Amino acid sequence: MRQIAFYGKGGVGKSTVGSNIAAALAEHGLVVMLIGCDPKHDCTRNLRGEVEIPTILDTSRDKGIEQLGLDGVVRGNKIRLDEVIYKGYRGVYCAECGGPRPGVGCAGRGVIVAIELLKRLNAFEELKPDMVIYDVPGDVVCGGFAMPLRRGLADEVYIVTSADYLALYAANNICKGISEFATKGGSPLGGIVYNIRGMLDDDAVVHDFAEKVGSHVIGHIPNAHQIAEAEIEGNTVIEYAPNSGVADLFRELALRISTNTLTSVPEPLAPEEMIRIGQVIRRRTKEKYEAGK
Repeated sequence: MRQIAFYGKGGVGKSTVGSNIAAALAEHGLVVMLIGCDPKHDCTRNLRGEVEIPTILDTSRDKGIEQLGLDGVVRGNKIRLDEVIYKGYRGVYCAECGGPRPGVGCAGRGVIVAIELLKRLNAFEELKPDMVIYDVPGDVVCGGFAMPLRRGLADEVYIVTSADYLALYAANNICKGISEFATKGGSPLGGIVYNIRGMLDDDAVVHDFAEKVGSHVIGHIPNAHQIAEAEIEGNTVIEYAPNSGVADLFRELALRISTNTLTSVPEPLAPEEMIRIGQVIRRRTKEKYEAGK
């Protein structure tokens, strides 16, 4: 079993990338599990036609975890594996950690509880996935969201970013988290996925960032209309437009990730270097805007 994690700023397209990689690997014959760690619990929806699944935390609460504790729920056989893991496109196993009740508790702590519950239910031994994919928010300051980094759950981490400054700023913070934990048994960086979002498409900026932190760009996903159309239907591009060029790009990226052996402990950039990158992005965005007038 191999485990990978996708991290990135909110809205940068982690779930788009993660669900399409899962679909492409399943299409290739692998047994795949996608675990959504975002409290919005929408990471797996494109694998299930936008049909929401009960979250692990909601199901656990319904079974009395707040009164009985994790041990009590598991020992009492009060929760079954098929109540927290559901099948999606091509048999991909889908799970959503979910979050605490509004205004109560920490979303990151929920990830810790949810993954621990899956372990106690022997999910990985029973389902025998070839690939487990974690879709994780980029707030590595939060202990729960940093769990795949700290405990080395993932064999490697992939950062999804656009050429937007705030996305790269978040990517740099994630590099700090990886660097902090990788030397203590945590997960290394497997590469950067450039997913175009917003006005600026500038792969040179992203490649420059990847090189400076000691990594590489492992894939480049364009801002293609098929992606938006597929997601309106609650599908991955792999399912919605299987013969399209962008579906093939996801297949190529899935192959690169599944065979990747090039990992690193990144060296996050100093604030001064990030400011320089921000200035470059602002200048190029302004030039593009003025050219389009």
